[in-house]
Amino acid sequence: MKKIKDLGLIVLIGLLPTLLIWLPFFVRLKSFWGIPLPQNGMATIVSNYDGPLFLVVAKTFYNPDLIGASFQFPLPTEYYAAHFPLFPLLIKIFSFVGGYPYSMLFVTLASSILALYFFNKLISQYLSKKNAYLLTFFFAVFPARWLVVRSVGSAEPLFIASTIASIYYFQKNKYLQAGLWGMIAQLTKSTGIILFAAYLAYLIFPQLKKIATSHFSKWYEILNLKKTLPIYLIPLSLIAVFAFYGFRMNDFLAYFHAGDNIHLFFPPFSIFNYSASWVGTFWLEEIIFIYLFGILGFIRLIKQKAGILAWYVGIFFVSTLFVSHRDLMRYSLPIVPFLYVAFSEVLTSREFKIAAAVIAVPIYLFSLAYISQNVMPISNWAPFL
Repeated sequence: MKKIKDLGLIVLIGLLPTLLIWLPFFVRLKSFWGIPLPQNGMATIVSNYDGPLFLVVAKTFYNPDLIGASFQFPLPTEYYAAHFPLFPLLIKIFSFVGGYPYSMLFVTLASSILALYFFNKLISQYLSKKNAYLLTFFFAVFPARWLVVRSVGSAEPLFIASTIASIYYFQKNKYLQAGLWGMIAQLTKSTGIILFAAYLAYLIFPQLKKIATSHFSKWYEILNLKKTLPIYLIPLSLIAVFAFYGFRMNDFLAYFHAGDNIHLFFPPFSIFNYSASWVGTFWLEEIIFIYLFGILGFIRLIKQKAGILAWYVGIFFVSTLFVSHRDLMRYSLPIVPFLYVAFSEVLTSREFKIAAAVIAVPIYLFSLAYISQNVMPISNWAPFL
């Protein structure tokens, strides 16, 4: 009974903020707090980037002929390879829930609740139950970009949920569960491979001296591969995705031929090239704060001897230094749950509770404004239904 009550609380924490975001669009308010709102109802929510692109995949499953015949986006077929298959597959499976568009919102919302559930399990290892639920509530709405992606059609909640779950089980040496959840993360987004890189680094780095002075035949024993073998499900699932692309799109490397959808550039900090196609502005000062909190969180996790959390945040953070995209916050979201661990002492302080009460209003207003403008132009909804 107690577990059901706790789960019910997490479901409520997950549902309430999203329903409040949806409400002004659902009732077709003309404006809120002076912010003009579109009059398209829930179509505004469904048409937020990259939701319609996932709907295309869910309806066609990368079939080039079906894509070309049914959808008129000016995009090459290979572009859809950047949208990994698990999220669209779940949309297809649950399409009986009000059709494909509302299935997408259902899967996103269910995934976000799953993310909060595993976040609560993770943070409960470091805090009292009361403070764990407090931070779970904070995590439901902050950062604001996270609240947005879990309120529209997005693969991020499923990816973040499976990443937290995988790391949670890895911490407990439950490598089969860690590998299975890592596989789910990898089938959801390409950056799932960073999880595998972090696991390898965590396992290999302390054993480097032994590995360097031992015969190759001993590595199996040194690296405890008998127990840790399930984590190799992660790269195997990536190969499986590419093999599926080879079968479906006649291009094993279709992901790398997806046009300008891969936003990694050298040298690092190329995001400050305001002329780059996915940047397009010199108003980028907040990017510095994203870097600042990322590196501070990484250092704090090292000082806290947080092990795999530090490795994952460190490797993922370094990868973000090469991302040249205005929406860097969205790319950084997978490390946010672990930054909560790093800053848990600050986040449970009285001062932060006061600050959180103040910033709740701008978080909500930002979310409404962002969702109202971040829409794909769709004149004919028939192919998406």
